[in-house]
Amino acid sequence: MNEPTTVYTDGACQGNPGPGGWAWAVAEGRYESGAEARTTNQRMEIRAALGAVTSLPGPLTVVTDSTYVCNCFRDRWWESWLRNGWRTSAKKPVANRDLWEPLIDAVRADTGRVRWTWVKGHSGDTMNDLVDRLAVEAARTQGGRTGSGWPEQLGPPDVPVPGGAAAAAGDGVPEGHRLVVAGMRPPGLGGYGDNPVAARAKARVTEILDAKRRLHPDLVVMTGLGLGAEQLGAEAAHELGLPYVAVLPFPQQESVWPDPSKERYGKLLAGAAAEIVLQGKRPDTKQAAGGALARRNAWLARHAHEAVVVWDGEDDAIGRVVRSLQDHLGEEDVWVVGVDAAH
Repeated sequence: MNEPTTVYTDGACQGNPGPGGWAWAVAEGRYESGAEARTTNQRMEIRAALGAVTSLPGPLTVVTDSTYVCNCFRDRWWESWLRNGWRTSAKKPVANRDLWEPLIDAVRADTGRVRWTWVKGHSGDTMNDLVDRLAVEAARTQGGRTGSGWPEQLGPPDVPVPGGAAAAAGDGVPEGHRLVVAGMRPPGLGGYGDNPVAARAKARVTEILDAKRRLHPDLVVMTGLGLGAEQLGAEAAHELGLPYVAVLPFPQQESVWPDPSKERYGKLLAGAAAEIVLQGKRPDTKQAAGGALARRNAWLARHAHEAVVVWDGEDDAIGRVVRSLQDHLGEEDVWVVGVDAAH
């Protein structure tokens, strides 16, 4: 068998949904990019992979910074989708089937032809940076290009932009070394109010943030400000004099909380250096709210450099958050604060 061709893929979106772009490229070889007027990050990631797999002959190694794409094949999600008639384990239609189906068909057409590798985005990988810039250019200009070798007159990468107005609009990423604080919620942290379990977890989070700010003077904490660990992270940042950015899944997430929790949330939100709201409308159902929270978690994983997660090792939902962060950032950049260890 011939040596596999290594192709890098990436997708970009100016807003989510919004104008999008996709790109794939082979080092010292072919490249291609394209655009769509209204789409999502996930769709552009799939579209980039589809373009690479269907355009390049022979064995391939596809390198992507999307766990959504990589895990579909690494963890063989597609097998259960086909077995269940393109429905998820929750009996819901598989999202983005119109792109997944031709990609999966192309991969299955020649078993073993395509291998998948994940790379951390914005980590200095030259080819990952190249397809990132091509995808961002396509999203911004709504035009694609094709060629061979190194493209000329590349646009800027998908770099962080200052907080403030752009961040408040939901499409900005704060500057600096971004660290996410996430994890357990009540009652897993001892209850809804102040208690010794939460206090000890907060003390450990504070220690880590204090150490990190010595290494990274531009440290900024990102938190969803949900009940539990997310709010402890904001309080720890405030006490250390660190800026924190509230990344909210939708407006008024606190509306169903008890009054004391609403008051605490309001104070923390007022103290945030910036506010990013990822969805303009409050969900109508618990399922829709869960989907919005999942998208918020994915956004945080995509834009963080490091993470601190408070986890007891048993809560499955937080376990999925830990694994997603580790996939994006690498295990060495995700600090897990054990709830039992805080006792």
